[in-house]
Amino acid sequence: MVNNSKINFKNPPKLRGIFYFKCILFFTILSLNLQLHAQAKIKFKDAKKSFGIVKKGEMVNIEYDFINEGDQPLLIADAKFECSCTSVDFPKQPIAPGQKGKLTVIFNTKTVYDRQDRNVEIISNAKNSPETIRFKGFVVSK
Repeated sequence: MVNNSKINFKNPPKLRGIFYFKCILFFTILSLNLQLHAQAKIKFKDAKKSFGIVKKGEMVNIEYDFINEGDQPLLIADAKFECSCTSVDFPKQPIAPGQKGKLTVIFNTKTVYDRQDRNVEIISNAKNSPETIRFKGFVVSK
């Protein structure tokens, strides 16, 4: 028995258009997804520090080293802390991906005494923001 039917392997124009549309849609979603995941990431070398024992009234400066492990520039916007005895000096310029930076916590012991254990929240454009750093120590009277 001989089969005389011809099979047409060409795609009709309508199906070809749908295929191209799906390809364009797929690659558009993929590129948007990659752009959404592109973000800065702050990583502190040591997020917990101890300033030891100091006398009441001393100013304590504690430095924290960090790196931007993300793939976009890191911008530190603010720092939140528990009391007015603490302030933070941080870089105002963007930190490029892979670049290191340093911020300094200034702790005024004039109004505190005894054991101190404080947290500081670093607010930035990083995907892991806010990031918390911590310091502790002991303040003795003069």
